[in-house]
This record gives sequence, C-alpha cells and structure tokens, in this order.
Amino acid sequence: MDKHILSQYIDACEVIKDTEKEISNLKKKRKTIIQTNVKGSNPNFPYQEQHFKIQGTAFTYGEDSYLRFEENLLKQQQENAEKLKLNVEQWMVTIPMRMQRIVRYKFFDKNSWGEVAARIGGKATADSVRMEFNNFMGEK
Repeated sequence: MDKHILSQYIDACEVIKDTEKEISNLKKKRKTIIQTNVKGSNPNFPYQEQHFKIQGTAFTYGEDSYLRFEENLLKQQQENAEKLKLNVEQWMVTIPMRMQRIVRYKFFDKNSWGEVAARIGGKATADSVRMEFNNFMGEK
C-alpha cells in the first residue's frame, strides 16, 4: 500500500456517492412518461368525436440505448471505486492501531500533521508523527 492509494481512498468514497446519484438520475429520466389527451372521430358515419389518451417516453430508442450504455459505464466506475475502497479497508485492519489512527486522521479526516499529533496526544509532535508514518510506509 502506498500514499497514492491512500489519497485515492477519499476520492473513491466520493465517486461511489456521485455515481449512485447519477445512476438514479438516469433511471428517473428513463422512467419519465409523458401523457396527453387528443381528439379524433370515428372513420365511419356517424362521425362522433372521441378522446384518446396517448402516453410514452420523451426519447427515442437510440437515446434509450445511450442511457443504458452510460448507466453501465457508471456501474463499472462504481465497482472499481468499491474495489479500491475495500482494498484500503482490508489493509487498514492489518496495520498497528497507532498507524491506523495516523492514517485515519491524516488521510480520511484530511487533518494537517500538527492536528494529527494533537489528536494522538502524548508527546507526539507533527514531525514525529510524519516521520513515524514515512518510516512505516518505507518498510512496506
């Protein structure tokens, strides 16, 4: 695991949320049904006026296939983000508790090294916490 993947974890979480919203918007767009009433008459005598109810979607078959294609792309993007998120979470379980706290405070909560040191407490300073993290990541 490297720092680059840790910073991507936050983006992966946001991508998951965003793609869920976009997929639901696409589904709403596909389910939008337009209906209206029109007037007509019998083709034969007596020519009585009749009202007909017409309903359907507002887009064509080509647009529908495009929406399905776009939805599949979004699902693939979401799956990739979920895989990255799971990999980071599995890795987090295997590292020491102190390092879990440092990673969580620095990368997940986006704190500065000084804020991380303050949250860890004890005699931790910003530089000591940063060096501890760098040494740990250098070992891996």
